[in-house]
Amino acid sequence: MKIAAIDVELTQIPAVSPPFAWRRGLRGSHPARTTAILRITTESGAIGEAYHEWSGPMLADIVDRVLRDELIGERADRREWLWHRLWELDRTEEFPIWLFGVVDVALWDLEGRVLGVPVHRLLGTYRDAIPAYASTTTFSTIEEYLDVADQCLDLGYPAIKLHAWGDPRADAELCQRLREHVGPDIDLMYDGSAGFDLASAEYVGHALAEARYRWYEEPMREFNVTAYRWLAERVDVPLCVGETSDGSHLNTADFIAAGCATYVRTSANHRGGMTGAMRIAHLADSFQLRAEVHGPTESAVHLCMAIPNCTYYESLVKSNPATREPRVGADGLVRAPTEPGVALPDFVRESRGKTHA
Repeated sequence: MKIAAIDVELTQIPAVSPPFAWRRGLRGSHPARTTAILRITTESGAIGEAYHEWSGPMLADIVDRVLRDELIGERADRREWLWHRLWELDRTEEFPIWLFGVVDVALWDLEGRVLGVPVHRLLGTYRDAIPAYASTTTFSTIEEYLDVADQCLDLGYPAIKLHAWGDPRADAELCQRLREHVGPDIDLMYDGSAGFDLASAEYVGHALAEARYRWYEEPMREFNVTAYRWLAERVDVPLCVGETSDGSHLNTADFIAAGCATYVRTSANHRGGMTGAMRIAHLADSFQLRAEVHGPTESAVHLCMAIPNCTYYESLVKSNPATREPRVGADGLVRAPTEPGVALPDFVRESRGKTHA
C-alpha cells in the first residue's frame, strides 16, 4: 500500500458568523480564508484525507517543497515510521506545529477507510459516549456569562469552561461569581489562554482553588516549565498543561517530571496527530494523570473514545443565544462515530463545490 500521490485541495471558507472574541491581545474568530484538505492516495486508489483549518497556501507550499518528494513511494501503513520521518524533516524545516497532525490524521483516515472501521476502533475503543463541556468564547460582562451558563446547562451540558478577558482581577471575580451562580455540583474549568505572567497566574489560581474549579488551563505561555512548577507550588487548583508547546510527548514529559501536571492536554492538531496524541495519553496514564483532549474536531471525538483517562469532550459555545454543537446530544453526550476513517467536518464537505486545485 504505497503512497502514489499527495495533493492539497484548497477550500474557501467564509468568515465565522456571528463573529466572536477571545481574551484581550488575541485575534477573534476567523475571517474568510483559504483552508485546505490534505489528500493521500495509494497505488491501489485508497484515499485518506485530513482538514487543515488555518493556512491552506502554507500547507500547499510545504507539500510542494518537501512532503511530496519525501513520502511518495513509502508505505502508507507504516504510520509510525512516517511519523518519525516527519520529525527528522522538522530538524531543518521547522514545520508549524499543526503539520504533523494533518499528515498523521490523513494516514489514519486512510487505514480506517481501507479496513472499513472508524479510527477510534484502530486506536482501541474504550467508550461509546463521553460527556461534553461547554467551552465559552469571550463575552462582554459577568451577567452575560451567567446567562450563557444557564443556557448551556439547559441545553444539557454538564460542565462549563470559561475563556475570559485576560484581566486577572476581572477573571477571578467572574470565576467566583459563576461558582456562586451554578452551585457546588457543576464542574467548572478556566482557560487563561496563556495571558498571564506568574504573579497574575497565581492571583487567579487562588480564586479558582477557593471556588473549587476542576482545572486551571494554560495560564502562562508554555515556554518555561519551571514557571509552571513554581505556580503549582503556590496554588491549590489542579493545573492542565501542555496544550500548544512544541515537541509532542517529549515536552509533556517535562511538565510531568516537574510536578506541575494533574491534567495534560492532548490533541491531533497541536500534539503530533493521532500518533502523538495517544503517546501523550499513555504517558499521562502511567503517572495516573488525566489526558484531556483539546478542541471540537473530528479527530478529537475519536481520541475521546479511545483514551480512558479523558474526562470530557470540549464543545465550543461561541454565541448568545447559546447553541449546542450538533454532535452533542440533549443528554450532554457525544457518541462514538461509526463512519470509516476520521471524516471531514460537515461544513468542509458542503464547501467542496467551492474549491479549486
